[in-house]
Amino acid sequence: MPTHIIPMPRTPECWESCGACAQGEVFILDIAVAVGDWLDFDQTILTLETGKVALDIPSPRAGRITALHITPGDRVAEGAPLLTLESD
Repeated sequence: MPTHIIPMPRTPECWESCGACAQGEVFILDIAVAVGDWLDFDQTILTLETGKVALDIPSPRAGRITALHITPGDRVAEGAPLLTLESD
């Protein structure tokens, strides 16, 4: 089975110009999945806070979660690994 590391996407669209996003890091407010869960395409992985708004981050692919690389309260930058998936 192929393994995929899912990174923090470039989000929101105003990444460079708004509040805390300007520093390139966002706060992980909540994680909606756990190791062993099956994750569908576009299913919410986590909720982040940018300093101005809370946003749900969807999965760009489907697969079984084999590792989480974040915890609630972490600050992450664009490209930081969020989780590892195995897909069919």
